[in-house]
Amino acid sequence: MSVSPGSVSGMHKSRIGGLFIDHPPESFEASLAFWAAATGREAEQRDDPGYPYRSLGRFDGELLVELQRVGEGTEPRVHLDVDTDDVEAEVARLERLGARRLREVEDGRFWQMVDPGGIVFCVIPPHTPDFDEKATVWE
Repeated sequence: MSVSPGSVSGMHKSRIGGLFIDHPPESFEASLAFWAAATGREAEQRDDPGYPYRSLGRFDGELLVELQRVGEGTEPRVHLDVDTDDVEAEVARLERLGARRLREVEDGRFWQMVDPGGIVFCVIPPHTPDFDEKATVWE
């Protein structure tokens, strides 16, 4: 059974696809250098200094690890991306488990949410090459 994007019934898939280490501008470069050295990875080089992400690459199981420059006043944190082939169905499933929506991003392309303890995470379309083979199927 296939489910069209945006549907809230039927089967869909999801998986953890990314781990993001968020830092405001004042601590971003120091944290980037630290995590690159701590993981033995070279941080991706970017020509655009305003681009908010710097990748450390994909780790075992295709988990993407990146640092994200967030706005001033945002506390440093770690957040996860939940990849899914049906954003609305996955958001609804996670709400039933106790998460809540914080804000819609890019006209509903993805959602920023919080778990019951207040940890921020995002629900996004798949961005990992092994999504279909590694994702969990939900009914």
